[in-house]
Amino acid sequence: MHALVQDLADVGAEAEGRPRREVPRLPNDTHLPDQLQVIGLDLLEFESVLTPGQRERALAAIGRARAVLF
Repeated sequence: MHALVQDLADVGAEAEGRPRREVPRLPNDTHLPDQLQVIGLDLLEFESVLTPGQRERALAAIGRARAVLF
């Protein structure tokens, strides 16, 4: 799940024109859903400026996470 958060954060940073930054690994993995929510909301905010390639990378990251989790 952390890899998904990082991948989506990288896509979001690129879409916003910011440098990529490492998403901190919090001491307790129960915080990962919160991190995913924040990153997801960021992506929704910049959805209109995502390139097709960025959108494809985000969907691929979600697909990889889904395959591992379910």
